[in-house]
Amino acid sequence: MVCLELISTLKGLSRSDKFYLMQLLISELAQEEADLIKPDQAYPVWSPYDADEAADTMLKVLQTSKAQRVIMWES
Repeated sequence: MVCLELISTLKGLSRSDKFYLMQLLISELAQEEADLIKPDQAYPVWSPYDADEAADTMLKVLQTSKAQRVIMWES
């Protein structure tokens, strides 16, 4: 967790220093993201094909939602 002293210090920075700090942090985050994906490596990707149970669940949710809207509309 970020300490209150650090937050207090950050609030006291000038506008340009805050922007610089944001750029630095965003660059750090972007580098961490790039490090997550290794070149020449395969990664599994989920596909909705053959997801019959998920499709049935979604259909039930949509039908329930539609029925609730009809009931609310008629009230």
